[in-house]
Amino acid sequence: MVEVSAVKAWLLAHRPLATGGAVLVLCGVAVLVLVLLRPVSGPPVATPSTTTSTPVTTTTATTTAPTTTRPTAEPSPGVPFPESLRGQDVSRLPTDRRVVALTFDAGANAAGLPSILRTLADQRVRATFFLTGDFAQSDPGHVRAILAAGHRAGNHSMTHPYLTKLPDNEIAGELTRAEQALLRTGADPRPLFRFPYGDRDARTIAAVNARGYVAVRWTVDTLGWQGTTGGGSAQRVLERTVTALQPGEIVLMHIGSHPEDKSTLDADALPGVIAAIRARGYEFVTLDALLGQGTTG
Repeated sequence: MVEVSAVKAWLLAHRPLATGGAVLVLCGVAVLVLVLLRPVSGPPVATPSTTTSTPVTTTTATTTAPTTTRPTAEPSPGVPFPESLRGQDVSRLPTDRRVVALTFDAGANAAGLPSILRTLADQRVRATFFLTGDFAQSDPGHVRAILAAGHRAGNHSMTHPYLTKLPDNEIAGELTRAEQALLRTGADPRPLFRFPYGDRDARTIAAVNARGYVAVRWTVDTLGWQGTTGGGSAQRVLERTVTALQPGEIVLMHIGSHPEDKSTLDADALPGVIAAIRARGYEFVTLDALLGQGTTG
């Protein structure tokens, strides 16, 4: 009881202090309760910027369709031919050199071509092949074989017609279509052209020249195309070629077989023809010699 009395006596003596302490304790308890009862806040939310952003302007480019250039009706010239050859159907190389140009026409079939290419390769002779567009379309592999062997190609029309019977615009079409067919095989025939059947006149020669071509005929036709049915033989081919031999001689041969007897007289005679010409001191050139670019063999 003494201790209780002592406590009471102390509280009475220190009433203000005790009252203040009680107040402090009550305030602390109140604060603690408020803290415990406060809701948990989420993560801070970013405040939108008050800066007005400049809108990005997307420029849609106006696409201009590329202009399609159509090929002109006039084909671009290949190697230009000398003006001195205009108006001519050249039958001989204009030279005093002892050179001969072997030429082969192709329009029907290629029966004699493998033999001809073997002989030319064995003898190291370069020749000129006049090819029709029809031949190039039906036998592009043969055209490529001719080119791969290093020979020259020329234009022999598209369908091998008699050009004197055609108007100028159809002549132009024959040359252009054949040229395009040959170019597709990798052969550029320009500017060498040979008239089918040798059928020409001043008008048709002018029409050919207008297309950028020089007309090339021949000095001698071996007539091998007549076959054995026509009385031909390899010996006759040889004799005709040698009899006409002269500087600048242009020899006409064919690569196809006779339609009836299937003979290939020009191909058969070729080894002997080359040997006989060389024995007489002559060399061989392509018809690029007309353009100052002849390949000698």
